[in-house]
Amino acid sequence: MSAVPIQRWPLTAVLTANAISATGRTLSMIGIPWFVLQTTGSAGRAGVVAFCATVPVVISAIIGGPVIDRIGRRRVSIASDLLCALSVGSIPLLHRADVLPFWTLCALVGLHGLAYTPGDTARYVLVPDLAEHAGITLSRAASLFDAVERGARMLGAALAGLVIAVLGAEVALLLDALTFLLSALLIGTGLRGVRGAQPVKDMPPVSLRTYVSELREGHAYLARTRLLGAVVLLAMFMNGLDQGWNAVLLPVHAERNLGGAAELGLVTAVLGAGGLLGALLYAALGHRFTRRTILATAVLLCGTPRFAVAGLTDSTVALAVVMGGAGVAGGMINPILTTVMYERVPTHLRSRVTGAMTAGCELTMPLGGLTAGLLVDSTGLSPALLLMGGAYLLVTLSPLLLPAWRGLDAAPLGSAVIDGTVAPVNERTSDR
Repeated sequence: MSAVPIQRWPLTAVLTANAISATGRTLSMIGIPWFVLQTTGSAGRAGVVAFCATVPVVISAIIGGPVIDRIGRRRVSIASDLLCALSVGSIPLLHRADVLPFWTLCALVGLHGLAYTPGDTARYVLVPDLAEHAGITLSRAASLFDAVERGARMLGAALAGLVIAVLGAEVALLLDALTFLLSALLIGTGLRGVRGAQPVKDMPPVSLRTYVSELREGHAYLARTRLLGAVVLLAMFMNGLDQGWNAVLLPVHAERNLGGAAELGLVTAVLGAGGLLGALLYAALGHRFTRRTILATAVLLCGTPRFAVAGLTDSTVALAVVMGGAGVAGGMINPILTTVMYERVPTHLRSRVTGAMTAGCELTMPLGGLTAGLLVDSTGLSPALLLMGGAYLLVTLSPLLLPAWRGLDAAPLGSAVIDGTVAPVNERTSDR
């Protein structure tokens, strides 16, 4: 049997597209809350916008897996990028035309959330196939995927602070729309002819019954796999608290106590720089320690300290230092969890299980932003930061306490942990 030729351009195209869109997403992550605070002056309204942005994310993650398989990962990614460009680009244009009531803003960020998740999932589940074609290991590809995205977030945060301070939040959102268009172009050219990116040809005809059955299959696999369930629970609560931090608490803290958008961009960029360093350190040195040891340490360091420092001091320098350390810790988390998912989910279920995991991981995000906004309005900024930081600490103790996490280092590549037992994975190759 002849060896499969090494093809690195498809993986390079996906990594580049992700880097470009991640840069743009960071522009919006900073730009939209700042836009809301500047136009309404209300932390509560910033929380409502965050709620409207993330509810559709959860909905599309729940129902999207079978759609991705049938339409094809390349087509879904392109369509997702185009819709995201339209939704985010419309915000500053309608505002300039003085036809952007608050409900329209909420609808546009909701459309953005609905469109974004399928495209992100489509690219994510392609990584194992593209890594194989590129001739690199799965763990290295997962680390590279995360490192590139974190480096892009660092660049996006620094750019957002500069652009918002000099040109305004509207320009930052227009730049984000441009990044989605560039991402769509790269995916369209880079994945042309890649079998894993095409529609699955042997799936049964579309019907509500088969669709629900396939959707249930992905959720059922997740439900009976204890380690993946523990991953989802941890990520679900961390993401909800992080959404409150990103969408409300940090922007309000920057506006009231740190000096403005430039400082917000600075500390967010430091977090991204730390994340890039953490991902690279894990890729180089992670094999020397057990996954559970690294993960348990990283989750404790990545969240609570930044909430505490922001709640107790008004120092930009102190927050930047803590954000850098949190970034290093956070940069080691995703490569571990991503590799675990790739190892334990059969190829033919990957889109469906990833959709189910994404939905679970993002389930609390709408409440995170909304709760943060309501807490700031009702208790004040510092109490809100300390309350959510305390909740973060409780959540991140789970890798030390829950027995399911003992399986993190138990299974070799290509096996599944089902009910705590290592079992071989029988993979179909019909979607490759």
